[in-house]
Amino acid sequence: MKKILVTTDFSANSKAAMRFAIQFASQGDVAVTFLHVQHIQRLTSWTEATYAAYEKEEIAKARKTLERFVGSVYKSLKITPTNQLCVIENSPFVDSTIMRYASGHHVDFICISARGAGMMEKLLGTSTANLVGQSPVPVIAVPGAYRATKLTALLYTSDLGNLEPELTRVVELAKPLGASVELLHLSTQSEFVTDPEIIRMAVQKYTDYPVTVHLKPRDVETTLIADIERVIKAQKPSLLIMFTTQREGFFDRLLLSSNAVDYSFLTTVPLLVFSKA
Repeated sequence: MKKILVTTDFSANSKAAMRFAIQFASQGDVAVTFLHVQHIQRLTSWTEATYAAYEKEEIAKARKTLERFVGSVYKSLKITPTNQLCVIENSPFVDSTIMRYASGHHVDFICISARGAGMMEKLLGTSTANLVGQSPVPVIAVPGAYRATKLTALLYTSDLGNLEPELTRVVELAKPLGASVELLHLSTQSEFVTDPEIIRMAVQKYTDYPVTVHLKPRDVETTLIADIERVIKAQKPSLLIMFTTQREGFFDRLLLSSNAVDYSFLTTVPLLVFSKA
């Protein structure tokens, strides 16, 4: 059974990730955990026992709020909840708490709603970007406007540098969903491999699952993200899949921001990011 962890701050925007996770779970054997992280303040005059009792009371209140919030999303989708759990974590550190919980509970995917971000937010990081850039657990960033639809087509963008292990993970995801797999490679003039048939033959060596190969030339006058968006508009995939080399630190994000992190701010379809490591 796959496990998906969905984060929510009770905002309307966070419902996008919840809708995606519920739809994903409805198409396979998937357990969904809904996680809300909040910081429960402590007065300096309180004893350990006083704070422990207060913390327990506040967590119980928050869990009831979360259960009602989750229930409203299931109701709007007309889906009956199965294999779902509501969890409250007390911590001032939201991103690290999400990653710790995901790793400690052997979660397969973290699902979070994406927000647009201004320049300073991009440099300092939002929760979505921080998770994409740092989480060892694959992250699904879902645009706020997402509406639940059956997952039927996966678009996997590849630089062909690590094709076998990456394709294995994509196919492993696609099979239980019964979804098609489209492999997109954006080529440059300096590349040795420019024949899509060569790529198809390489794909067939690694999997017998049907994979459609798209070899598109890069438009040097636009960004890589703009090139990907053009393909998305034409193909209309249910999910975009990227693999990224994760980096940490302020100046790495400033100077060497990965395409996956950049795209998490702009995505128009749900984006699944695996770490190349």
